[in-house]
Amino acid sequence: MTYRDPAAVTGLVSIPSRAGFLAARASGIKAVSAGFILQATPTEHDVWRLGLTASKKTGNAVRRNRARRRLRALARTELAQRAKGGTDYVIIARHNTADRPWADLVRDLDKALGYLHRRLAQHRSGDASTEGATKS
Repeated sequence: MTYRDPAAVTGLVSIPSRAGFLAARASGIKAVSAGFILQATPTEHDVWRLGLTASKKTGNAVRRNRARRRLRALARTELAQRAKGGTDYVIIARHNTADRPWADLVRDLDKALGYLHRRLAQHRSGDASTEGATKS
């Protein structure tokens, strides 16, 4: 049996470990929309990577799986065109992700990416005085 690269089949590269998800959460750069929460963190990789999460708050297993399928399709069709290399994206499903109209999900993603890319540019340039930044 020959090995097939999952990225070659799906066009998406997954975040391989829980640590990647936690890093995106810890970075504090997130955009909240009605359909999902989008988190992003800069990485040293050349490619962009994707992580999907749907907790039990989203609903039963059927609703969680439907939400994940819709978010994966959204990433494949929309995020792939606008994602920045060297960035990990984590999309967290919300209670209405499975039922939200597709056009609304696309609009949510456009707004969230615009916001996140501005914040990531500030973060990469070392500007610690951005709005919403926290000091430790």
